[in-house]
Order: sequence, then C-alpha cells, then structure tokens
Amino acid sequence: MAPGLKRKRAAIELPISEDTNSRKHSKTTPDRDLAAEIVPRPEDMGPQLQRIAASDRTAFEKKVWTLLCQIPPGCVSTYGLMATHLGSSPRAVGNALRRNPFAPQVPCHRVVATGGALGGFKGYPSKNGEGITIGEKKSLLRKEGVRIDEKGRVLGTPWSGFAS
Repeated sequence: MAPGLKRKRAAIELPISEDTNSRKHSKTTPDRDLAAEIVPRPEDMGPQLQRIAASDRTAFEKKVWTLLCQIPPGCVSTYGLMATHLGSSPRAVGNALRRNPFAPQVPCHRVVATGGALGGFKGYPSKNGEGITIGEKKSLLRKEGVRIDEKGRVLGTPWSGFAS
C-alpha cells in the first residue's frame, strides 16, 4: 500500500507506515532498572504536567508529552493515533518522544508502532524487536500488564481515548 493510505482496525483509522527505525546509534547507556521506577497513573500526573509546562521545550514537544500522560498503565497507543489527535505526523511524534527528559514518569514507553512493533525507546530504534534499550521498554510494559508476543509485538487494541 502507498504511504499515507489508511486501513481500518478495531474501528480506528490507523496509518500503515510508521518507520522510526531509519537511524543508527552507536552510543551506549548505563544500565538502569526502569521497571523498578514508579510510573504514575493518569490521575496522578499533576506533578508531571507541571514539569512539562515549566520546561523550556517546544510547544509541540509539550503537547506530545502532555498527551502521553493520558495513556493508562497497561495500555499502549501508537505514534499514528497520537499524530492524528495532534494533527501531525507519526515521525514528528516519535522525534518528540525521543527527546522526553521526564521518562519513565512521562510514559513514552506506552507508545508503539501501528502494527504492534515496539518502535524505539530513549531515542534508539528497534531492529527486529531488539535494541539497546528495547529490553527496558519491554520490562516497563510487562510490569504494567501489557502482553508481548514471541516476535516482540504488543498484543491487543491500541488505546485511543485521548481527550482534547
């Protein structure tokens, strides 16, 4: 299918292509047990929303990170669904997510590619379901109850209940 065409899935219009894997990274990051860190529930995001608002980041990045705060634990959304809600593109959403300085409390790990692939995490793309920090993303998602199949794809319908 040509880029930009959409398909219906679970009564939601989803873009077909969300290529966030086009760049390579060579730097490594220190080991951190992100799964052990506390990620607030949406109703407890007040302090995170204040941190986002007070940051000196772009207005678009702030919109993306604020939208992240609506995704409940145990759920994932997609770059495409967020982009549609914001009137933007999946790549722009992915770029804002990779610059999220508030992770994991502002839960960018809850965003995956349309087909359920994990996408990237902390600015690093996934290659065949693996990557420098993809293990951390999997760990955070599993801790929240998200099911991931043997191919590294998230199971279930993406969450799309964003409020304006």
